[in-house]
Amino acid sequence: MSPSDYHFGIRPNLNQFVHQLLQVFFVGLTLGMTRTVIPALAEAEFSVPKGSFLMLMSFVVAFGFVKGSLNFVAGRLSERIGRKQVLIWGWVAALPIPAMILYAPSWNWIVAATVLLGVNQGLAWSMTQTAKLDITRADQRGLTIGFNEFAGYFGVAVAGVVTGYLSISFGAREGLMLFGTAVIILAIFNSITSVVDTLPWAKAEAALHASGLGAAHKPRYPKNISDHPTTKEVFTLMSWRDKRMFAFSQAGLVEKFVDALIWVFYPVYLYNQGLSLASLGWVVGIYGFVWGGSQFFTGPLSDKIGRIKPIVWGMWICGAGVAMTLMAQGILWWSISAAVTGFGMALLYPNISAAVGDIAHPNWRGSAIGIYRFWRDLGYGIGALALGLVGHFTNSIEMGFWFTAIAMFVSGSIVMIWGEETHPRINPAQE
Repeated sequence: MSPSDYHFGIRPNLNQFVHQLLQVFFVGLTLGMTRTVIPALAEAEFSVPKGSFLMLMSFVVAFGFVKGSLNFVAGRLSERIGRKQVLIWGWVAALPIPAMILYAPSWNWIVAATVLLGVNQGLAWSMTQTAKLDITRADQRGLTIGFNEFAGYFGVAVAGVVTGYLSISFGAREGLMLFGTAVIILAIFNSITSVVDTLPWAKAEAALHASGLGAAHKPRYPKNISDHPTTKEVFTLMSWRDKRMFAFSQAGLVEKFVDALIWVFYPVYLYNQGLSLASLGWVVGIYGFVWGGSQFFTGPLSDKIGRIKPIVWGMWICGAGVAMTLMAQGILWWSISAAVTGFGMALLYPNISAAVGDIAHPNWRGSAIGIYRFWRDLGYGIGALALGLVGHFTNSIEMGFWFTAIAMFVSGSIVMIWGEETHPRINPAQE
């Protein structure tokens, strides 16, 4: 097929777009099943001593470093063997996770299961995002990432609520085993039978750009990189050589401090305040539901007003929501603060990815997204380690909340100073 035979946009590729959304929903369910029950019952079920903040955070540290590294590998690998094959490998890696949780004799098994979860997330979630960017248009990137992250974090929220109830009905380990096994098997079946490799679309887009037949508004691609760059070239460009990419990468890293906090400290804090597992699941779920649902609005918003404003506003609102958690008591207040945090995340999360996609050339877009996601998900590990150290040295879980809120305000300010509008219609490249 010639490059002109490939059609770009959500509508011409609706069937494949829906299957990719279903895949990221499954990825979110797999992540979400570990986010309510395991932290809350770490002491009772897995013998984690009370107040052992570093030990409690160890599984998130492992997850962050593994997922970040696999994002990097997945992006580069997908440009050689295709998006679909990497996606399937991600699901195969997840197969042992439910059984490991069921039979775990100690917390070390939970850490090991989380390493496999990091492999699954790094390979599978990266591919769902990259694949949808391959087949959609430049003016749909905010909407595309919004749909993608809605599906993923709606899955996280659903899993948190459902596993809370399953744990009450069947027991913590048994509930997670039933849920996890069903999700992973369905995901493997769908990825093999229904997902199409989208690498040919990326190659066709690159050929159209080279021939001058690409989009009407040319993006401000970085100048200081070759047409077919090495891994080192793309990595250094994303990490520090391009100040825009640096601003986006550091923002992605810091915003994961919030997710690490929500993953571990939030359930422990609320459980210690007397909430049941079911109520806890709903409060944490509100964060995920608002984050996911709001992206139907915040993704398209950036297609109209640009990426920078939603990113900066989102960083600051998200930080404010984290700080609000400690300012009053009660399930209603905690639900409101969770919703504020989730809305801030919805503003920043899809739009950082869309900004990277705007100015990453199709020839190396998979690598660029993989490296951005490497830095972003490394934030799980760095954030969890930092939160564990803060909790350890202050002997206070509350100080972790203040640390996270301050980090978000500082990071948002860096984006405001060093970031640049990337939307090709609003800030096109000058010929």
